[in-house]
Amino acid sequence: MRIRKRPPRALVPALAASALLLVTGCSAGPGPHTPSAAGPAPDATASPSPGSSGSSTGTTDRGGRPLAVAAAPAATSAAVARPGAVGGRAHRTGVEVTSYDSRTRRAVISPARHGNPSVSPAPGGTPAPGRTAVGDVIASAPAPGAPDGLLAEVTEVIGEKPGGTEVQTAPATLDALLGDGRAKGTVPVDPASFDVERLLPDVKVSWTRTGDVHAGPEGAKVPLGGLRVDLATRVATAEGTPASAAATVSGFVQVEPEVDFSYGGGSTAGGPASARLGVSGAWTSRWALKGRAAASAQPLRLPFAKLHADPVLQVGPVPVVVNLDLTCYLRISGDGGVTVDIEQDLKGDFNAGGTYDPAAGWTPVSASHMTSTPVHTRVTAAGGVKAALGAEATVGLYGAVGVTADLAPYLRGEAAGTVDATSPTRSGTKAGVGTTGTWGVYGGLDLNGTLHVQLSVFGTPVLRRGIPLGALHREWRLAGSPG
Repeated sequence: MRIRKRPPRALVPALAASALLLVTGCSAGPGPHTPSAAGPAPDATASPSPGSSGSSTGTTDRGGRPLAVAAAPAATSAAVARPGAVGGRAHRTGVEVTSYDSRTRRAVISPARHGNPSVSPAPGGTPAPGRTAVGDVIASAPAPGAPDGLLAEVTEVIGEKPGGTEVQTAPATLDALLGDGRAKGTVPVDPASFDVERLLPDVKVSWTRTGDVHAGPEGAKVPLGGLRVDLATRVATAEGTPASAAATVSGFVQVEPEVDFSYGGGSTAGGPASARLGVSGAWTSRWALKGRAAASAQPLRLPFAKLHADPVLQVGPVPVVVNLDLTCYLRISGDGGVTVDIEQDLKGDFNAGGTYDPAAGWTPVSASHMTSTPVHTRVTAAGGVKAALGAEATVGLYGAVGVTADLAPYLRGEAAGTVDATSPTRSGTKAGVGTTGTWGVYGGLDLNGTLHVQLSVFGTPVLRRGIPLGALHREWRLAGSPG
């Protein structure tokens, strides 16, 4: 995991208020999964073995078996297909992209610097890369000049250069490589692979991976494959608020991110018969809002951490590069009147993305299942406040954005009349209510997002515009006055 720090700076009240709006957190991933260390990728014709990282179903490769889907090994060669040619199916090669210029779309293709056991050896036992030709479609893991990976067709062979062959390329689509193959899998993202940019002071990042390797503050209990972000910050308070009512947000969000990928054969109309791209994962958080937040006409949103990873999936012989971004944020709104002391535990999962079939085109997928337990709730005075700690996730292929999903679990407190109420949410906590009005504390979540035109990278028709995922909204009562 790589961490970039911004210089610490004092948070003036306005900035702190913005940060509170941006607590919509850092999330992803359903169900407990255990990412394994990257090992040799399954062979293009191998059926998935039980217990392998990622699952695969469907048919077919040339042997009538499904294309395996798994995390690619650290060093993986490019895959090449020659559509329309005899024997032009996608296959692993002994070559790699050693440089790429995104402005001119020129690439240099060179013999791989690492051995590739899946390439048939030439006489003498050395893997022999095939000669690059016009019409070749190349899929490459991240390479110099192509940090998001490369999916391109060779339109011209320019000539030999020291160490490789220079070629002119044009954009290509996945169906040119996967053809009538079928594959489906959910692959965990290695938490150590994220590039982390901290946007606020007092942000801590932790993770645990296979081999009992842990990074982050001592005492931060992170499950295997989990990524945790802790935050503690002050937020703007209402004018004239006593120092004892200063507002703060603190807590953590913990996710086990996964990428959902599927591709289903060729359709009679051209392109795949089905496809799917999404992000999912388990979510755990505990966070607290205390004090009196400042009034604001519109919710304030402030990111506190940005995370980026480029996991490579091995789909049969083809390295498929997924670009995953998570922006963790805090969001808050309020009228400056109510003082709250709220803390809750939240556990669950979410799943967001898109599925394709030729009849219906691209359709959105969005689901979330959360359970909330109040740890402490107290509301004093009249007014309302709402704060969210969430995450915006963007997932794409080879640098083309496909899906944006925003998951925002929140806390909301409101009171009317004269209120001073504490709810017994823990054993040993006594209820105390002095009120001539009503009060309530609520938990909830919002999930929304967009499918983007760049999903055409599968070889499906280009979307004319972004398709909303559809808003998912749920709210539940944590505590409050009767009635």
